[in-house]
Amino acid sequence: MSKRITIIEGHPDPDTGRFHYALADAYHAGAQQAGHELRRVRLSTLDFPLLRSKHEWEEGVLPAALVEAQEAVRWADHLLILYPLWLGSMPALLKAFLEQVLRPGFAVTKTGSGGFGKRLLAGKSARIVVTMGMPALFYRWYFRAHSLKSLERNILKFCGISPVRECLIGLVDNRGDAWRKRWIEKMRALGHAGH
Repeated sequence: MSKRITIIEGHPDPDTGRFHYALADAYHAGAQQAGHELRRVRLSTLDFPLLRSKHEWEEGVLPAALVEAQEAVRWADHLLILYPLWLGSMPALLKAFLEQVLRPGFAVTKTGSGGFGKRLLAGKSARIVVTMGMPALFYRWYFRAHSLKSLERNILKFCGISPVRECLIGLVDNRGDAWRKRWIEKMRALGHAGH
């Protein structure tokens, strides 16, 4: 069964020679081969302001540069979010993007007296792919993957996106071509399966 998939490329560097973009391209190729419909959002090409207040988040107007990206999230059955681990978390550009796009009225209803709104993105699934310089097991076990868990639980699942799956790819700067090709093939297979 074909899916509508939006790929969110969260690397701030526009250099498409990065391994990050090869992973996104492989997933896209596999998904396209399987007949899935695709949209891509490349954050490195977008220019938008940071949110600076709760009022701005709740009542402000979505910047014109993000209207198409927000529509791509709304349209999708499945999201693929890729980013490099920077200072133990997602890059600031990706966090700023999520704050802008996942506003009340789009991702959740505005809160009532109970403090929680309705999750408006229920029915969507996601996969998070994180690349990093350290060993992935070290990030998962020593650092407890705290930033990844925050993205899964406090952002995506808070909006109703579930299930959320993950791929942690460590030591990306110290690996050879054969290792990279295996990951590229894995991403192609995940795209083909729509996962």
